[in-house]
Amino acid sequence: MVTVLDPSQPLAAPFRQDVQDALTGFLTDQRPVLAGVGTELEAMAQLAEVFTGGGKRLRPAFALWGYVAAAGLPVEETYAALVRAAASLELLHVSALMHDDVMDNSDTRRGVPAAHLQFADLHDRRDWVGAADQFGRAGAILLGDLLLVWSDEMVQTAGLAPAVLGRARPYLAAMRTEVTCGQYLDVVAQAQPLRPDRLQDNIDQVRRVVEFKSARYSVQRPVQFGAAMGDADEQLQAALAAYGSPLGRAFQYRDDLLGVFGDERVIGKPAGGDLREGKHTLLLAYALAGSGEAGQNRLMSLVGSPDLSAEGITEARDIIDTSGARTRVEADIQANLERSLAALDRAPLSGAGREALVSLAHAAVSRSV
Repeated sequence: MVTVLDPSQPLAAPFRQDVQDALTGFLTDQRPVLAGVGTELEAMAQLAEVFTGGGKRLRPAFALWGYVAAAGLPVEETYAALVRAAASLELLHVSALMHDDVMDNSDTRRGVPAAHLQFADLHDRRDWVGAADQFGRAGAILLGDLLLVWSDEMVQTAGLAPAVLGRARPYLAAMRTEVTCGQYLDVVAQAQPLRPDRLQDNIDQVRRVVEFKSARYSVQRPVQFGAAMGDADEQLQAALAAYGSPLGRAFQYRDDLLGVFGDERVIGKPAGGDLREGKHTLLLAYALAGSGEAGQNRLMSLVGSPDLSAEGITEARDIIDTSGARTRVEADIQANLERSLAALDRAPLSGAGREALVSLAHAAVSRSV
């Protein structure tokens, strides 16, 4: 058995390092491919390495421990292929982050300037013609596209047996389709005003976006992908779907709380950034539902302003707290966590897989980053 895997610590440093090593190795192998196209691609190679060099590694962990849930702890001979396949989800994830940052006009990602700003800076430093910001957005979009392509190549070349890959691929396909559709649902939602006279509609719309953009993408499909590699039967896959969807929602709701109340030094992005973006979250929808007319009007005048001051962020936080929204979201996180864990109680999975997935569930919702 693989000694680096400990179900009591499913996100332990040795596992995360194995994921990083798999990513580093794959990207190193791609360098001569890009160099063969032209020296201009060096910026792509460098930024791909920068933005895949951090993160929580939750998706690879859900995939790897989904395998364990179905098949038990892997032997050394299969571990490297499983880690490489699981690590491919990080390339897909970073691809989505690159596109997200362009759509949201975000300034930072993982504690450094967002990709579109780094490409724009390259344009400025080289004194090229045209608009630097337009060049930056184009570069970041293409970097995201390249990472998406590479995510497929990485899993295809992971060393999985054809039958194993054949079982797992439908879950990857569903993951890619659902997150892209969820992204568009989010774009559509952001284009519509939050209406205090249609509070339940606001809440229902946010929940639908979260289900497809985050819940299935962050937990459900990764854990099912891993379980498929372990030859999970329909009963186990159904149980993992019942585990993954509510846990993914709880994960996103925690992210939304951190986006408003988190410590900028810890979360790696500007504090209150979601307020400046006017991001439609369950937290904001609950705040409108729990505020009187004056509070609703004031909150709506604050959120969505790119130059919202620190004082404005503090005022918006106070309105949200007073409305009871923060407490309601915390209650939703706990309810979804309990629903997720209850699904495991009925699931026919290995002991090590059960222990790890329970631990991962708590790690996903009890976090500060």
